[in-house]
Amino acid sequence: MEHFKSIDEYISTFPPDIQTRLQQIRVAIHDAAPRAEETVSYQMPAFKQNGILVYFAAFKHHIGFYPTPSGIEAFKHKLSAYKTSKGAIQFPLDQPLPLDLVAEIVRFRVKSNSST
Repeated sequence: MEHFKSIDEYISTFPPDIQTRLQQIRVAIHDAAPRAEETVSYQMPAFKQNGILVYFAAFKHHIGFYPTPSGIEAFKHKLSAYKTSKGAIQFPLDQPLPLDLVAEIVRFRVKSNSST
């Protein structure tokens, strides 16, 4: 198992088309939470601001996005087109990333973390 020291290092291990998608989600998160700090946690890219906001990761058939259970619950109506679990969303690789929705969820998580 690799131990990544940065999000750049993590992204660099994927083919160019997946790198592009990972960078897109990274930019969407950063734009929605410009004060958030990039980190690697559980060997996945993560952003934190008053605690972890979100994680993301690449898999064989999807990009996993992990906005904690509160992020899933708050947007369950908008996530109905995606496979979800208690704390995860799967964005299939054969579909465009819903970057506006990602940003909306991240803004929600920033607000949630600032009120705790």
